[in-house]
Amino acid sequence: MTAAPTPLILTLTGNLLAERTLEFDTWSPGATQRARAESFQVGGKGINVARMLRRLGAPHTALCFAGGATGTECEEWLQARGFHHRVFRTTGATRAGTVVRAANRPETTFLGPDVPPDATAAAACAAFLDAQPAGTVLAVCGSLPGWATPAFAPLRDALARWARRAALAVDTYGPALADLASLRPDLVKINAQEFAGLPENVCSGSVTGASRWIVTDGPAPVRVRDAAGERTFLPPKVTEVSPTGSGDVLFACVLTALYQRGGTLDEAVRHALPYAAANAAHPGIAEFPEPAA
Repeated sequence: MTAAPTPLILTLTGNLLAERTLEFDTWSPGATQRARAESFQVGGKGINVARMLRRLGAPHTALCFAGGATGTECEEWLQARGFHHRVFRTTGATRAGTVVRAANRPETTFLGPDVPPDATAAAACAAFLDAQPAGTVLAVCGSLPGWATPAFAPLRDALARWARRAALAVDTYGPALADLASLRPDLVKINAQEFAGLPENVCSGSVTGASRWIVTDGPAPVRVRDAAGERTFLPPKVTEVSPTGSGDVLFACVLTALYQRGGTLDEAVRHALPYAAANAAHPGIAEFPEPAA
């Protein structure tokens, strides 16, 4: 008997980031600063998730919108590193961001304004999703600027169709969150602050809510909710170096455990927590040593 193929995971990044990291020995506000090192990487929650999926050897494709010179730089970075990706070109230049690091100061991130995809890019992404075969998993990651605009309508409709025919996992916030959660996705991963702001009929697990929830709160216990009720899981204690991307690492590990290994929700969270904690204990995203078993 032939084994079923491993499902492909698509990660959708609605708000790509052309990110530069500047490293200083020290810095202070109000003065000219000279970095000792500079690096470039592509950011955005779906790209972060894809970085961890690639490390885990999980079949995946990262979907994103890119425009302008910053978008071209992002696309070249993804191509040069062999990422499985699909870019939908849009007219607005991809937002830029700067991460500032110094040994004696907390890591600080400066983000440019959000850049919503134009109508052509949204429609192209919608057509791509509609063409995907059954069994594919879609993970919507991060903010979706322009969600409520007419230009986004084809993609909103495509996501609603997807939720009716295939596995939809959501890790978003802002205006899109309540709408996507009400589609009854298979999984919502969310932080505690956003969860508290959702209507009760969406987050209660009732007929209008998602099937499974993971609620994170930094180093505090992770709450898990499904038809069996609510449980909590305590992350490993670590000395935090950079929390950036730790939730995305957790999400990637959960996705592989649930959809590609057939684990339960509890098993998936237990598997993911050491990886998320290890990420927080090191700079970069998905670049930490393998955590102890």
